[in-house]
Amino acid sequence: MTFFIDGIKYLAYILIFPGFLFCFLTGLLLCGIDRKLVARMQKRVGPPILQPFYDFFKLLGKETIVPRVANRTVFLIAPLVGLAAQVIMQLFIPVFSFSAFSGVADVIVILYLLLIPALSVIMGAASSGSPYAGVGLSREMVTILSVELPLVLVLLAVAKTVGNAIGTGLCFSLTDIVRYQVANGSLITKVSMIPAAVAMLLIIPGETGSHPFDAAEAETEICEGMLAEYSGKPLAVYKLSSAVKLLTMTTLFVALFLGGIGGGIEHALMGSAAGGAIAFLLEIIVLFLLCVVLVAVCISLVHAVTARLRVEQIFKYYWTVVTALAAISLILAWFGM
Repeated sequence: MTFFIDGIKYLAYILIFPGFLFCFLTGLLLCGIDRKLVARMQKRVGPPILQPFYDFFKLLGKETIVPRVANRTVFLIAPLVGLAAQVIMQLFIPVFSFSAFSGVADVIVILYLLLIPALSVIMGAASSGSPYAGVGLSREMVTILSVELPLVLVLLAVAKTVGNAIGTGLCFSLTDIVRYQVANGSLITKVSMIPAAVAMLLIIPGETGSHPFDAAEAETEICEGMLAEYSGKPLAVYKLSSAVKLLTMTTLFVALFLGGIGGGIEHALMGSAAGGAIAFLLEIIVLFLLCVVLVAVCISLVHAVTARLRVEQIFKYYWTVVTALAAISLILAWFGM
């Protein structure tokens, strides 16, 4: 009986919260808010906030065209693999003190899962046989190489800071990182962690392929790049996967640097069962609002004020400015500052 109940519980985690349904609704909503904010910053009306939902369902109704020279199996499966990796990644990221898989919520797992969606797009593009997709996937590979180094340094800086505090040297457990922040305050309040937090905010647009870091698609140059041959349902899945990645990256930032915020809500409302339910609901609302703020700061603002970068500029930008910021925090953390 216990096994059956646990199975239902984990199925609910995967399908509802923090799994597919939560990722679907929140990811597309964040994408719509991003587009609306950018439009307002540029003094335009912009599309409705629900436009990503309209686009997704419209694409589901379109015909799926597979190029004659494409590897049909890889072409159709690649989008599903990328979306599945995004949903699984969200299961490992704690929502303040709640985590669907708390025993294995490890930043190393997150690091590997982050690569799968990008690699799935590359595999899909390579299988299409399109020269435009070939140009796009080569640019995507450069972007991946550009972003990974500063991201690893940010994760090491956080792991070292928390590890020093709890006496383990390095702490790679996201659950322990959040628990430390609940007990001692958010890491973003530490001076030594501010450069790493800024670096993480700058990494998010590169990881999500948002403007100005969208060299792999570049509609005006290579006709959607890697997605040039996609249409119908597979294209809808790719668009959804991109929106979900925006959610996962912002919730990862919240877990790494703002994990202590949920502690006050819990301590104030956990006196009863009803209070626990209210605290959990409020944590979800606070998480969403924090994601909206992060989208406004790290994506919408950069999108609105910066011209699109060339691929070599992206590489230079991440391996100089962003890497330097992350390295500063890592050095300070390594010396216990």
